[in-house]
Amino acid sequence: MKIGIDLGTKNSLVFIPNKGVVLSEPSVVSVSLEENKILAVGKDAKEMIGRTPESIQVFRPLKDGVIADYRITQAMIKHFINKVNTGFFKFLKPELLIGVPAGITSTEKRAVIESGMQAGAKEVFVAKEPILSAIGAGIPINSSSGHLIVDIGGGTAEVAVISLGGVVSAQSLRIAGDVLDASISEYIKNKYNLAIGEQTAEAIKMKIGTAMTEKEPKYMEVRGRDLALGLPKTLKISSNEICEAISEPLSEIIQCVKNVLRETPPELSADIMDKGMVVAGGGACLRNIATLLSKSTGVPCFVAEDPLSCVARGTGAVLDNLDLYKKSIMSKK
Repeated sequence: MKIGIDLGTKNSLVFIPNKGVVLSEPSVVSVSLEENKILAVGKDAKEMIGRTPESIQVFRPLKDGVIADYRITQAMIKHFINKVNTGFFKFLKPELLIGVPAGITSTEKRAVIESGMQAGAKEVFVAKEPILSAIGAGIPINSSSGHLIVDIGGGTAEVAVISLGGVVSAQSLRIAGDVLDASISEYIKNKYNLAIGEQTAEAIKMKIGTAMTEKEPKYMEVRGRDLALGLPKTLKISSNEICEAISEPLSEIIQCVKNVLRETPPELSADIMDKGMVVAGGGACLRNIATLLSKSTGVPCFVAEDPLSCVARGTGAVLDNLDLYKKSIMSKK
């Protein structure tokens, strides 16, 4: 039994060869502090964010794409394995392939491997997310031409130039979806004196968020708590305001892309200009993100098909050809 896991800061996806993505759940765990026991994982736990009594705490065990809470990550991986490992295979220990950020340290990598082993895997492989993302986006990574992939997740934005199956130049930035949400909350707090929750900020970004100002903006009603009166309040907000709110983190992501392009050998730069760059990950769903990247760097830009599941699909392709990829992109326990 082989299982591929895209262990994300916001969402985790589980891929099984020949079945595809079988599970997509938020990377959230709720714990009862009194009994020190796990109450819910995934969707059920996410619904509890911002709504729990003192005796229950909701954790997001991954921060900036790496493990922040070892024990809870282990419980989450175990939950995912048990959920998909049913029937006859229940008694067999699976082989796990987990995607990790390109900028991960050896200690952080060891923590991922240990978590997988403790969660009941027979063997754990880790692979760099930009490579998995590129494979999932259908980029022929083993060819001798250069490909630029921009993977904007929840905790990290990864920019990498890939050629001949390896990363030529890459940069990992711990600014991504979570920071965009925080910027939206901060903007609304400063401009309208209204406090909104984490889930509301994410909903605003997904519904009306845009990377560039629009001639015909979209509007959305936002509910929160008035900070002056302490009472609930509703206001209408436009997509152009959200664009202003998230402009700073987006400019850092653009700078990161420029830095990687600066370090790219000229031959590969010519290939990238020819083919353009591909954006994947949850951040690729932000409206006009490809246009903004293209306008800022002068390189054509395309959004990958089904950008959210690129890393998970990449783990599937690697699992199908484990022997071929073992040498090039994986380290294992």
